[in-house]
Amino acid sequence: MIAIEILLVEDNLGDIRLTELALRDSKLRNNLNVVQDGEQAMAYLRREGSYSAAPRPDIILLDLNLPRKDGRQVLAEIKADDNLKRIPVVVLTTSDDDRDVLTSYNLHANCFITKPVICIALSIS
Repeated sequence: MIAIEILLVEDNLGDIRLTELALRDSKLRNNLNVVQDGEQAMAYLRREGSYSAAPRPDIILLDLNLPRKDGRQVLAEIKADDNLKRIPVVVLTTSDDDRDVLTSYNLHANCFITKPVICIALSIS
């Protein structure tokens, strides 16, 4: 079985750890790569600088509230880039604000999940 390449874009160390634990306990073979801000996310996806050998993710788990470049900006850039727009993006956020949900889907997010549901869901699968 081929491992799924996952890019987690998350600045909260606790959420990173919970995601790592949930994925480790899941039945999915995966390689989890983590970046902690929006600028790192775009550099990773475009294979710039220290990310020149980064694997192309099969899925992106994206927090909305990030330093240096907001998750909404990252999502907009991903979906506007012909080389990246087909990568599924799951927005993971503590926000349950309807505006964030609508904005994310208007920017072509594939899914919107309010934390900490993802960690619970991943650990049961």
